[in-house]
Amino acid sequence: MKAVHFGAGNIGRGFVGWLLHEGGYDLVFSDVAAPLVDAINAVDSYTVFEVGPGGVDRIVTGFRAVNSATDPETVASEVATADVVTCAVGPTILRFIAPAIVAGLQQRDPARDALHVMACENAIGATDQLRDEIAALAGEEAGELLSRAVFANTAVDRIVPAQPANNGVNVTVEPYFEWAIESAPFGGRLPQIPGAHFVDDLTPYIERKLYTVNTGHASTAYFGAAAGIERISDALAEPTIATRVGAVLAETSAMLHAVHGLEESELATYRETILARFRNPALIDTVNRVGREPMRKLSRNDRFIGPAAQAAERGLSTDALLSAVSAALAFHDPQDEQSVRLQEMLGTTPAPELVTTITGLDSEHPLYAGLLEIFAARQSA
Repeated sequence: MKAVHFGAGNIGRGFVGWLLHEGGYDLVFSDVAAPLVDAINAVDSYTVFEVGPGGVDRIVTGFRAVNSATDPETVASEVATADVVTCAVGPTILRFIAPAIVAGLQQRDPARDALHVMACENAIGATDQLRDEIAALAGEEAGELLSRAVFANTAVDRIVPAQPANNGVNVTVEPYFEWAIESAPFGGRLPQIPGAHFVDDLTPYIERKLYTVNTGHASTAYFGAAAGIERISDALAEPTIATRVGAVLAETSAMLHAVHGLEESELATYRETILARFRNPALIDTVNRVGREPMRKLSRNDRFIGPAAQAAERGLSTDALLSAVSAALAFHDPQDEQSVRLQEMLGTTPAPELVTTITGLDSEHPLYAGLLEIFAARQSA
């Protein structure tokens, strides 16, 4: 069996690649970063260091890497003969990996079993998005090429912080992980991925993860940054910040209960598990790393506006979520392009226009008035 994984970064090696290795796949990483590709090809194994309670060291072998920028033909040929294709590149990069998958499907023997394609991104429906990019590129061939693959959405969860400078291609991660995959597209012929679990309806899982883990993580970062705290674990050790993050997650849980019928007691336990992960002192993570790209995090279907909009539509409280949005607007990292751009827009764009541009909500939405107040207050601060 063979798996091609696009994105040989820390998530690719420390989570998805490791589990594919555990499943017995010959693992091919595809990336555009030449130094990383060379570093991977220079070693026969790498270690995934799990830090924190219950953590162990995992050895990964049986892999190679291909530079998709300089050798797209090899990437396409690897896809053509693969059993599984995964990616962890970021939702905005999916369109750049689609050409290699199209080329691979064009070369693929139609008699082969269908290629299993799964995008492992922090986004709802990322595999659907990748499928759409492939279909658009394929044009008139789309029907034939798409019949050679199966596309399944996933929800992935593992905290992978910034890595020590001397780590090489080894990866430091937390012990906890979750990989939920929708089962229906496979028609009973599930891929072999130990540790992953297959579910009939992925939406509750991906929204629970996105609106608890990602919302909580980013809230901790923005509240921590406002308090001048550098590390995530130190921010959550501050009682005031812990209370504010807890209030944010109480609101997202109320929305998840109302929308998906998830049990309140199970959501409470899940919240505590997540917060314990953030408090892990062995996981050295910074508020700047977690807080980067605030404009993406404030977009319509992401970790703040997504749950707040659904809560507002049902008459549920959004006060804590709006407080987190306010903290996100105040976040400033000169090294982060989106942070710099957001501060520029706050200084030049009228609040009503800015709310719609950043969040995707118009004045008819029940959350709009609260957002407008926060954006205007931030501009006058």
